[in-house]
Amino acid sequence: MKKNSCISFVFIVLFGLSVQGQSKKWTLEECVKYAIQNNISIKQSELDTKTAAIDKKGAIGNFLPSLNASASHSWNIGLNQDITTGLLRNQTTQFTSAGANVGVDIYKGLQNQNTLRKANLSIVAAKYQLLKMQEDVALNVANAFLQVLFNKENLKVQKEQLGINEKQYARSEELVKAGSIPRGDLLDIKATVASNNQNVITADNALLISKLSLAQLLQLKDFENFDVVDDTDVKDENNIMAQSPVAIYDKAKEGRTELKIARTNLEISQKNLEIAKGAFQPTLQGFYSFNSRVSYADVPAFDSMGNIVGTRSPAPFFDQFSDNKGQSFGAQLSIPIFNGFSAKNNVERSKVSLERSKIAVEQQDLDLQRNVFTAFADTKGALNAYESSVVALESRQGAYDYAKEKYAVGLMNSFDFNQSQTLLTNAQSDVLRTKYDYIFKIKILEFYFGIPLIKN
Repeated sequence: MKKNSCISFVFIVLFGLSVQGQSKKWTLEECVKYAIQNNISIKQSELDTKTAAIDKKGAIGNFLPSLNASASHSWNIGLNQDITTGLLRNQTTQFTSAGANVGVDIYKGLQNQNTLRKANLSIVAAKYQLLKMQEDVALNVANAFLQVLFNKENLKVQKEQLGINEKQYARSEELVKAGSIPRGDLLDIKATVASNNQNVITADNALLISKLSLAQLLQLKDFENFDVVDDTDVKDENNIMAQSPVAIYDKAKEGRTELKIARTNLEISQKNLEIAKGAFQPTLQGFYSFNSRVSYADVPAFDSMGNIVGTRSPAPFFDQFSDNKGQSFGAQLSIPIFNGFSAKNNVERSKVSLERSKIAVEQQDLDLQRNVFTAFADTKGALNAYESSVVALESRQGAYDYAKEKYAVGLMNSFDFNQSQTLLTNAQSDVLRTKYDYIFKIKILEFYFGIPLIKN
């Protein structure tokens, strides 16, 4: 009995969690945060920042000495020179040699310093690119989120219209039986109900597709149970429309990521030019080298007169290694005189790239100005369109109510009544369309003004 109670408790808990998971409705803020953490494009941009950090480590490494060690073991057969005595002997010998080399750049035309500065700028540029990707994803998510809300409300309108027409159809059947309206009107209403059913199916499919699109932006797999909240108040919370287009543009110039990316790329181009010019300057490198060798062959034995009287075993390994060691150190100066115009051509390419970067900054500033003024005008127009559609809907609703009363007493035929109903449905659709168009344009205008889509 106790075991069954435990099983029942576990089942109830799991069922409750399942229902809770399926009934969760995502807010816009939750969608944006989740997308930023899981979107594939953002993950790729994050890898770019890691690559830039690795490049900086490489630039720092240019200041450090280079150390290389080498070792070899060889067999020499036939007439060859004994590396310990310098004499030619016909024998088979083995030799071991080892060495180490250290080099360091003393002066290299400031190329190492400029390369490090460029690497730091590349990290900044990569971070800006990541931020730009996050902003783009956030706007795409907001647009997809609002599309879901639009389709949800549109489906609700279509279902309400279907319910009204079904009731009207039932009412018309009674009027036909009473002889108040002809049977042809009933057939018209029936056709309207069938058309409304099709509209409901179309609206339901559109809602499913919009949820799928948003779920893909969020990298969610279970999109069938995915849903969003219905809070869609049309209001300018930050009073952005009280700002002038010039004020929004001035604020955008300070904070827009596109301009920051262009300006950083300009600085990178300047460093590339300085690095290219550094190739014309002399380079000075310091070096140190150590080497030693060991022979495993028997060595000649000499008498007091210097004559060979026989052979003796080679000295111990470490004794030979110590006796045969050699060292060298110094500095090497390299002065470029002619290199097939490669250094000059690199400088010319860097100058062209620098001019491109300057033009890109100017173009980005012009694009930003145009986009801000266009966004402001579009937002103002969207607000006017929404307010006008609301007024039109109120008028269409009044006209429909009046037509409904006339139709009920037989003073209007079904065709005119259906026309009134169609105009009402179109007015409702216009309100929804202009409503979400205005909301999205407000978000874009706030973006330019530096207001984040979500609070950090």
